[in-house]
Amino acid sequence: MKKILVAIDFSECSFNALEHAINIANKAEADVEMMFVIKPDSSREMFTEGPQTLSSMVKDKFDELLEKYQPLLMSNNKLSYLIREGKVYHEIVKEADRKDIFLVMAGTHGASGFEEFWIGSNANRIVSALRKPVITIRGGVSVNRNLERIVLPLDSTPETRQKVPFSAYMAKIFNAEIHVLRLYSSNVQAIIRRIDSYAEQVVKHLEEENIRYVLESVHAVNLTESTVEYALKINANLISIMTEQEISARNLLLGPYAQQMVNHSPIPVLSIHPKDLLVSLSR
Repeated sequence: MKKILVAIDFSECSFNALEHAINIANKAEADVEMMFVIKPDSSREMFTEGPQTLSSMVKDKFDELLEKYQPLLMSNNKLSYLIREGKVYHEIVKEADRKDIFLVMAGTHGASGFEEFWIGSNANRIVSALRKPVITIRGGVSVNRNLERIVLPLDSTPETRQKVPFSAYMAKIFNAEIHVLRLYSSNVQAIIRRIDSYAEQVVKHLEEENIRYVLESVHAVNLTESTVEYALKINANLISIMTEQEISARNLLLGPYAQQMVNHSPIPVLSIHPKDLLVSLSR
C-alpha cells in the first residue's frame, strides 16, 4: 500500500500538515507515517537528561496523536510513527527513499514549545533534496482540505510539464478542477508561443484523463506573486510547481521561484523535482 510521510515536530503547523495528509490518504487509499527527527546537539542543549528522555517524551506524544487521528483514517489505512536521530532533512529524505513513500507533507512555520522548532529551517532542504512530491503548508494557513481547485502554472522551461501527471492524479482522486495558468514573463513571441504549446499539451492530457480544467494566462513580473494572486482570486487549495533544484558546494538550494513559493505562499504548495518522478501510482 502507498504511504504518505509527514514531518512532525508537534507544532500546530505540523498537525495541520498531518490533517491534510490524512484527508489525502483517505482518497488515495494510503497509510500515513509520522516522523520526528531528534537533533543530537540541540537535544542535549535543551534536555539535560539526554536524548533518551527526549525519545520517551516524543513516543508519548506520538501515542496521543495515534489515539486522536487513527479514527479519522479509513478502516484499511494505518497511522504509524517513527523516531530518528540526525539531520532533519537527511533523515526524512532517507526514509522517503527507503520506503514506498509517494508523497511527503511538511509544515513550514510555527513553534512547538516542545523542542526548538525545526521544520521551518529545513523545509527548503527537504523539498530540494527529495526526489518525490512534497506538499508544504505554512503555519497559520487554514484552507479547505478537500482539494477543489489546483493551480498549475506553466513557464517556458521544458521541465514545467513534469508536474502534470502527479497534479492530474491529485485532481482525479478529489474530482478537483485544474487551472492551467500560462505565465508570460517575456514579450518575446517565441517564448510566448512555447508556453502556449506546453499549455496545449497539458490541456490535451487533462481532456484524455477526463479532468476538469480552466485555461488562463497572466503577464507576470514576479512569477510567485502572480501565481499566488491568481490562486487567491479563485480560492485554490493547492499550487503545483517544479523545484528548480540546484546543488551548490555548500547547500541544497531551491530555485528562486520555488523558494519564494514554499516560504511565502498562503496556499499549500506541491513541489515536484524536475529530473526524476520516482513515484508509482499503480501499486
